[in-house]
Amino acid sequence: MKNEPIISAKNVSKTYRSRDVVVKALNEISLEVMRGEIVAVMGPSGSGKTTLLNCISGLDTVDSGEVSIDGQLLRNMSDDTLSDYRARSMGFVFQAYNLLPVLTAQENVEFPLILAGNSQKKARERAVEKLELVGLGDRVDHLPAELSGGQQQRVAIARALSNDPAIVWGDEPTGNLDSTNAAEIMDLLVRLNSEQGQTFVLVTHSEDIGSMADRIIRMSDGVVISNGEREPSVGAVES
Repeated sequence: MKNEPIISAKNVSKTYRSRDVVVKALNEISLEVMRGEIVAVMGPSGSGKTTLLNCISGLDTVDSGEVSIDGQLLRNMSDDTLSDYRARSMGFVFQAYNLLPVLTAQENVEFPLILAGNSQKKARERAVEKLELVGLGDRVDHLPAELSGGQQQRVAIARALSNDPAIVWGDEPTGNLDSTNAAEIMDLLVRLNSEQGQTFVLVTHSEDIGSMADRIIRMSDGVVISNGEREPSVGAVES
């Protein structure tokens, strides 16, 4: 399962311009992510981590180079086709949980499913199923304000998993959590990866989180400086 790439980037560059300031956020980046792999993207602030995630997920365009997902070149897809593909085949988890405060946990997970055209009944069943999967089967009727930070992130993960995506993208998914909750969320992602076989690409600044991934991609100044295997060993934390 992990011997074929699901994500491929070749010579990808991205430049941002603001008046007289030019920032080369990505500079000729090439990489692959294997199907079913958990990859952590790490590097100092401003190294290009989030830009890389946005570009290889299709949330942002590239200036040059090619990105393909599951054999499909993103540049050959129209905006509508790409949006539909993201809705059906990708899930996103961010540092801010982005939950709607007036909706219950179940309704927050249902919402994107209904927007995607699912019936109310199917959306409800899927939402309950995914909330149970992340250990919140007894919190389906709770509003976000009635949940802890870790529980809110679990709702966000359930929402990301609601469409059974092939790829789950995470931008600092544990950034707002304390170390205990962060470890629990990462344990959950590792378990889901093992049970569901989904690919996870996680931007993180945490060495603890990175050590739990299959592989760490390290970035600096818009380039990949290391594309190696797990560092330094299974379950270990780099000093």
